[in-house]
Amino acid sequence: MPAVVLLAALVFDLVFVTDAAFDDTGPRGIDLLLFPGIFAMVFCALWAQKRAAVAAVAASVVLVAYTLVVRYFNIPTYSSVLAHLSITEVVAGVEILFYAARRTRPGVAFAVISGLVLATLTAVSGRYYHGSESNGTMAQAMLFGGILLGGTLLFAIPGRDRAAHPKRYEKLQKLNKLVMGQWPLIGLLGVALLLEFGFTYESGAHGFPILVCSIVAAIIAVAAPRRPADAMVALTAVMLLSALVTPFLRLRYDYATPGGVPGTQIVAGMGLVVTLVRAVGLSKAVSRIVGLSAVVAVASILNTKRPGPKLMTDPDEIAGLAVAAVLLLGISVAVGLALRSRDSERTQVIQSAITDAQTSERMALARELHDVVAHHVTGIVVQAQAAKMMGEKNPQVAVEAMGRIEDAGVEALAAMRRLVRSMRGDAPAGSSEFSEQATTDLAADLRTLIERSNHGVKTSMKLELPSNVPHEVGRSALRLVQESLTNVGKHASGATEALVIAEVTGNELHLQVTDDGQEPQRRPAGGSGGYGLIGMRERVALLHGRLSAGRAPGGGWRVEAWLPLEGEE
Repeated sequence: MPAVVLLAALVFDLVFVTDAAFDDTGPRGIDLLLFPGIFAMVFCALWAQKRAAVAAVAASVVLVAYTLVVRYFNIPTYSSVLAHLSITEVVAGVEILFYAARRTRPGVAFAVISGLVLATLTAVSGRYYHGSESNGTMAQAMLFGGILLGGTLLFAIPGRDRAAHPKRYEKLQKLNKLVMGQWPLIGLLGVALLLEFGFTYESGAHGFPILVCSIVAAIIAVAAPRRPADAMVALTAVMLLSALVTPFLRLRYDYATPGGVPGTQIVAGMGLVVTLVRAVGLSKAVSRIVGLSAVVAVASILNTKRPGPKLMTDPDEIAGLAVAAVLLLGISVAVGLALRSRDSERTQVIQSAITDAQTSERMALARELHDVVAHHVTGIVVQAQAAKMMGEKNPQVAVEAMGRIEDAGVEALAAMRRLVRSMRGDAPAGSSEFSEQATTDLAADLRTLIERSNHGVKTSMKLELPSNVPHEVGRSALRLVQESLTNVGKHASGATEALVIAEVTGNELHLQVTDDGQEPQRRPAGGSGGYGLIGMRERVALLHGRLSAGRAPGGGWRVEAWLPLEGEE
């Protein structure tokens, strides 16, 4: 941001000075001799970002040395905020002052800032040529220079030591956020204030009270987003004070107040109307906007006719100013409503994104709970039923079943712990025993899954898989086979054998799980939530694949899935 502001000031000076160099006033081209001093100050301002103290000393030398050059060659100068100093020199000096106050030790900062101030005063008092008219007095330069110095130090000093004053730094961060959100308004107010500084010079400092009111109005407008309704009341009071004071300041037309209101206050009023309408809506802002409009009307009647305490009474002039005021007010309200609508849409988009993310997270956890935990619990129930049926006839079978139940319980606990870690944010949603331990070898992972399954049905496999199956596809394939085998144990009544086929055909992974069971005549072990097939369809849909599940022609149940091995374009 400092570099951008400095560049903008440099561009303005390049255009202004070049135009002045070839006009009919004075020797042609002599104004171009101002450029070496301007570019030297730009270099010092950029250097100050790394070596603030050295850059401040260099800038002081540049100001004094180039003052001698201006005097020797009788180079005409022009005034901006400070007499005989270009806008680029003023902006560069403020930035150097800021970095020196922020980044150097207190003693060094005091020394280099004092030197910079003295060099500036030397330039203001010494840059004139024989026969030129003074563009400002030393008193005016000290007044406006004091405002710049105090404002810069006010922003620079609080950020000197972040570690020692964390709360102060937090406030500075909030201020920075406010400034970044208001940068278009700050830019417009900055230009308007620069013009008013010039008007104050031309008026012989008679307009200083109006300038102070304009500065206060600008500050209120920039800080308005925090309390827009109160800010509107404060701005109305400041503008009313400015309107009532102006007739007593003996201002002539050298201090421009379009429609009786200074330009900075017009920009501040428009910006605050935008902020208020954006924050609370038009219906709640009407009363305060009417109050501000009334103050503008009073200012127009009191201060449009100058010099002297003359009231504006011409109906045509009043009508013209009223049309202009209504037009500016309408533009401000329209911008505020547009920004309010955009904020509402943005809020809806964010809420929708949050809802979608929460839904996706819940679905991932639901699938994980159903596929992993239900798989192990189903194995426990099946083994417990077998132990109950065979325990009296063959105790050894019951003992073996108890061992398998223990293993399945341990695996279920491990899966539950992974789910808890996922919900607490320690692991990604959907991570689990197989998704965390899945390798790039899908065939080996499927063998491990089938060998460790406890669904009580003998399972054979036919695996013809390459070694480069994409990890996401392989993880989903594991889940599909796992859920299908779980359903075999729960739903396949009288099943004696199950078959798992996994092969690659073309650009797709083909999965098929079949059994020879019959349709269950009773409620399956542990009940059925009806979410297994839904979860499988969701997993396949995420990979843009296809799923088929239903009774096989020769009896039993068959699940088939086709998963693309390459993502869609």
